[in-house]
Amino acid sequence: MIQIQDIISVVEQFAPPALQESYDNSGVQCGNTQMPASGVLLSLDITHEVLKEAIKKKCNLIIAHHPLIFSPLKQLTGKNYVEQLIIKAIKNDIVLYACHTNADNIQAGVNKKIAEKIGLLNTRILQPKKRILKKLVTFCPEKQAASVQNALFDAGCGHIGNYDRCSFSTNGNGTFRANEHAQPFVGEKHKQHTETEIKIETIFESYKEHQVVQTLLQAHPYEEAAYDIYTLDNTHPQIGSGMVGELAQPMSEKDFLQHLKQSFGARGIRYTRFLNQEVKKVALCGGSGSFLLKEAIKAGAHMFVSADFKYHQFFDADNHIVIADIGHYETEHFTPEIFYSQIVKKFSTFAVHLSDHNTNPVNYF
Repeated sequence: MIQIQDIISVVEQFAPPALQESYDNSGVQCGNTQMPASGVLLSLDITHEVLKEAIKKKCNLIIAHHPLIFSPLKQLTGKNYVEQLIIKAIKNDIVLYACHTNADNIQAGVNKKIAEKIGLLNTRILQPKKRILKKLVTFCPEKQAASVQNALFDAGCGHIGNYDRCSFSTNGNGTFRANEHAQPFVGEKHKQHTETEIKIETIFESYKEHQVVQTLLQAHPYEEAAYDIYTLDNTHPQIGSGMVGELAQPMSEKDFLQHLKQSFGARGIRYTRFLNQEVKKVALCGGSGSFLLKEAIKAGAHMFVSADFKYHQFFDADNHIVIADIGHYETEHFTPEIFYSQIVKKFSTFAVHLSDHNTNPVNYF
């Protein structure tokens, strides 16, 4: 029997909650995740229509991109739509779950999907994050070094860009003296011992630290394993905001905007003055991406595709780039497809449904 938590675990393995922004509220919004799962409904937002659809389709889990709860709730009286939806979900034993900026910040997430819809090649993260990586340094007897290394790699250490199982080793001598309470792997109690050891250095994402340390302690032959952990200032090339890539063939600015309208179902695009140049390099960000405009310009992009630009922010293009604001919903309405592909990959026969409802609160006259 598949539990609701089993489904959530698939999503969290793909988009770790630790990668969400500090202001975000991704994760379980309400409900008991230890119940057997009857079905899952995937949507961009959680609305009254989506909740009714879940009840009709007998789904007791809704996974949405946007969290229903952003601000703390001091009461639960049903005075607004957020509280009404939570009450109704609880009454119907439906778990509400959100996977928001953690899905934005991964290389294979929301922005990659936008890039695919546009048809971009040679994509990379527009603004890689710093201080995501940590370095582990440990010391191990020569004969056990390989097994300790392999255990650390299996725990998620050693990923650098397109390479894995990365580490660096040096030889040295370790010294120690065991007291009467110790059970030394090598050496004798009350006698200083010198052991030829291998110094192992490898990196890992910070959110994996508990798993990495526990693996090290289990795999290491010593009763007391010595290790150091350092936070690195290096950027992580596969974690961060936005994306930039190139079109297979250059397009005129007008043709590119028409391409966006067709690809994303945009009923209207707000854009800055054309610069009368071909569009080859494109930067993008799903949802509200104005904070990345300077990075898009720095990357040499001809067009920046995003949403939610304010009036004065359009001036910041300053004839360096063309901003194409295609709408928040329009950039992200396909996000449930990302969750769908991950879940069916693991549970191919489970009832997974994409919502039939357009949850866009913005209308055009």
